[in-house]
Amino acid sequence: MKKEIIVLSLGGSLIIPEEVDYRYLEKLKKIVLKHTKKYKFIFVCGGGSIARKYIAALKKNKTNETLQSFAGIGTTRMNARFMSYFFNLDPKEGIPHTMELVEKRIKNHNIIFCGALEYKPNQTSDSTAALVAKHFKTKFINLTNVKGLYTKNPKKYKDAKFIEKISWKDFDNLAQKMTFKPGQHFVLDQTASKMIKKYNLPTFILGQDTKQLDNFLNNKKFIGTTIQG
Repeated sequence: MKKEIIVLSLGGSLIIPEEVDYRYLEKLKKIVLKHTKKYKFIFVCGGGSIARKYIAALKKNKTNETLQSFAGIGTTRMNARFMSYFFNLDPKEGIPHTMELVEKRIKNHNIIFCGALEYKPNQTSDSTAALVAKHFKTKFINLTNVKGLYTKNPKKYKDAKFIEKISWKDFDNLAQKMTFKPGQHFVLDQTASKMIKKYNLPTFILGQDTKQLDNFLNNKKFIGTTIQG
């Protein structure tokens, strides 16, 4: 039986919020390994707090936004290499930097990690993950540090309401209200939002509770946000 490929955007805030979140990553590893008989997994790693610290320093230094983005891209790739090692994978060929290499590696492996691929303006690792999902014509899961999409930032506003399901169009309307900034905070960047709308990519936002990912992979009811239709 041919295995289904699942593309996941793994937020840097889950890998290393301040220190490496070992407990979360250990749980994630167990869930993913449990499902490799049925699925292959492509993880696109974000830069998280490390990327934001580099970007903040470069911004203070009045370094242009393109170079700020390059610093962010570098940290996504470093996080991808770390995650490979955490899963006891040794990518001797290095972390894939192109779609061609992602395609080549996933043929021979059940799990691969990458960061951002080639530089493109106004994108984060979410855009890379959406592009990979489009390429493989598959589902896109965004793993983040909140349980799904809210009407506003739930960490700042107590009256933020959870959104269980939203259409591609309505989600894109929310995303486009924001101005892109390197290292920005939003569940998906604006370019990724345009892509999932344009290509009708089934997209799911899941939080830190790894049981919800397990439920999703078992085709059971899960707590998270579905972006579709």
